[in-house]
Amino acid sequence: MKPAWDTLKTLADPTRLRILNLLSRDELSVAELQEALGMAQSRISSQLAVLRQSELVADRREGKKSFYSLSPDIPATEAALLKAALAAAADSPETQDDVANLDHVIAKRRRQAEEYFNLIAGRLGKNYCPGRSWEGIGHFLLYLVPKIRVVDLGAGEGLISQLLARHAEHVYCVDSSPRMVEVGSELAKRNKLDNLEYIHGDIEDTSLPDQSVHLALLSQALHHALRPEKAIAEAFRLLKPGGRLVILDLKEHTFEKAHELYADRWLGFPENKLHHWLKAAGFENVEVTAVAKEEVEPQFETLLASGVRPKD
Repeated sequence: MKPAWDTLKTLADPTRLRILNLLSRDELSVAELQEALGMAQSRISSQLAVLRQSELVADRREGKKSFYSLSPDIPATEAALLKAALAAAADSPETQDDVANLDHVIAKRRRQAEEYFNLIAGRLGKNYCPGRSWEGIGHFLLYLVPKIRVVDLGAGEGLISQLLARHAEHVYCVDSSPRMVEVGSELAKRNKLDNLEYIHGDIEDTSLPDQSVHLALLSQALHHALRPEKAIAEAFRLLKPGGRLVILDLKEHTFEKAHELYADRWLGFPENKLHHWLKAAGFENVEVTAVAKEEVEPQFETLLASGVRPKD
């Protein structure tokens, strides 16, 4: 264990403390830190190097990008010092400006994804979408049971839900794009699906009540989430005891252009990462399986993951 003095010296630098304050709120890239702090990239990068060496900050590679967050393994004594230092600086003008700027950065993230999906609303089923294959959807449909209540998180136009609603008791489609919700609602009305309800909202924090559905779906939505683990935890909250979450998403890949072409935040996920998130949320009987691989470059692979909320 490092001496407390070393941690105090690390925290004594105002720039490092401002960076730690922002990373305590969200995982951020250097560019996002630069935008929130109004500092040069070189200055931020050099301080991040010190914080990584001090094991206060962890980094994660996503293709060519690096994202930074507080280390999950900070010892209790160091964590207490960090908490005290952040609390002491909370009322400073610089800290308050940083937090306000961070809110703008996060809002900008959401707008970028929302603008992309608003643009393609009405054409999503006609355009190419990574990982969307009938083979994968066929596996996905194996889990479906009639006459149940379903929530489709990140539904888009609701391709899956339009099919489910023909037999389910009720289907909720939650999506962050107002245009997607509008198009989906029009489709539901046109198809006379009175039990299909579209809701504009955040898949990480929906307005639906606890334990309100039997089945939760995340079909090619998780790689657009800001915090995928929170979307999975939200699905757990919504499920009744014995209810199931089913995820269809991309396996980890290196096709960088997906960020720009499809507004993807994550370049897929390793199987063990999905398994860990499901277990951490409280799911039992967790399974993660590769179910499809595209033949053409970049040969996206599709993962099917599922878990069951334990019965009371």
